[in-house]
Amino acid sequence: MKILVDADAFPNALKEILLRAVLKRSITTLFIANKKISIPNEAFISMEVVPLGLDVADNRIAELVEAEDLVITADIPLADRVVAKGAFALDPRGTIYDEENIKYLLAMRNLMDELRCCGEITGGPSAIDAKTIRTFADGLNKLLSKMDKNKSQEML
Repeated sequence: MKILVDADAFPNALKEILLRAVLKRSITTLFIANKKISIPNEAFISMEVVPLGLDVADNRIAELVEAEDLVITADIPLADRVVAKGAFALDPRGTIYDEENIKYLLAMRNLMDELRCCGEITGGPSAIDAKTIRTFADGLNKLLSKMDKNKSQEML
């Protein structure tokens, strides 16, 4: 089990929470972005810089992800690809993507994208606040606990 982070726009406040959880459990974690970001000097935490381009980081994550991995991304089409591979996905705002909700969320994302293109809706998501940080931390803890439980059962 590993964690893959779509790191191009991953907020620093959330990165700190993620790193605390990763360091506590020594989870292999890979940050993927089109620019270098600061990460701790730990053997199980690494950074991969991909070339600039549309969906280059997303495609690399989709290539690397395996069943039971965790991907952190705000990109719903990427989350759909991740869930299809039997992995877990978590939005930086705390939404856990799974087989039960991903198709609905993808359809809503496509509808909202269409409405934005037509000028019906403007603006983007709100800024990261304390509530969002708590929601992300709760979602992360829930998924890591589930993954820990799955790992324990496999060892039996």
